[in-house]
Amino acid sequence: MALRMPTDPCPSPVLPPAPLSAAQLAHLRADLVFSERLRTRTFLFHSTWGLFSPRQVDEGSRLLVEHVEVAAGACCLDVGCGYGPIGLALASLCAPGPAHLVDKDFVAVEYARRNARANGLDNVQVYLSNGFSAVPPQRFDVIASNLPAKVGNELLTLMMVDALAFLKPGGRLYVVTISGLKEYIKRNFRALFGNYTKVKQGKTYTVAMAVRP
Repeated sequence: MALRMPTDPCPSPVLPPAPLSAAQLAHLRADLVFSERLRTRTFLFHSTWGLFSPRQVDEGSRLLVEHVEVAAGACCLDVGCGYGPIGLALASLCAPGPAHLVDKDFVAVEYARRNARANGLDNVQVYLSNGFSAVPPQRFDVIASNLPAKVGNELLTLMMVDALAFLKPGGRLYVVTISGLKEYIKRNFRALFGNYTKVKQGKTYTVAMAVRP
């Protein structure tokens, strides 16, 4: 009877990565800079590794921006702004009305502030906030968010409940999610707001909207 030998009796040792040169490290630390056209204008964005979709505006955010309705003079809020693509597009559309951009990541907040300055938007306030925790007590015409799929139902529920409280009567909440969450969003919008509108469904993402009665 033949002996069965181990598949890999002497596995090769895992070698550490080759050290990077000073030039390579400097390249990794440098800002990622790119331009994107969103709705009515072209924006210049600075970003960095570790932020969401750092090299280009992600498909979900772009879909939301393309289908959100914002009037000039409206008061807008972007929850979870990242380096700012949704919030800065809202600021451009709602000017001279104010746009608030919030994120719980201080790096995202710093880049969103820089991008607001780089694009000449002076109607923008960017600040740290875990969801709505640091948003001042006021009401908004439009609240928008690109909701991460993996944050859990509890955080998604808190976000929707808080959005309802911060909207003016007739104000609108726009969210974009992976399409697998569209039924969850529909149920919760109808339970909390009493209404739900599927604004646009793409190949991967769905934009939904609810109106505060």
